[in-house]
Amino acid sequence: MKLSELLSDRRAQSNRTLQQIHDVTGIATSSLSKLLSGKSEAKAGTLEALADALDATWVLVPKHLLPEVQRLLSGKAIGPDEAPSTVDQLFGGSANE
Repeated sequence: MKLSELLSDRRAQSNRTLQQIHDVTGIATSSLSKLLSGKSEAKAGTLEALADALDATWVLVPKHLLPEVQRLLSGKAIGPDEAPSTVDQLFGGSANE
């Protein structure tokens, strides 16, 4: 999924209008519309401001962990409850702590 699609989905979830996002970020509503529809590119700082206005943040995830992170975000559990997840293994935690 493209970043513009993720941001657009997040805007829909947060029930924020383009005007409300403009009021927080100062980005013109026409520019916001283009960014959220994928018709325009933006600098990282602009995207960070947009994500912040949507109560979200960017996260860099190693590709080999992406499927598990996506499952975690969707709320779907995998494997037996006593088995530590890849995230637990990566950060030294345990599923039963």
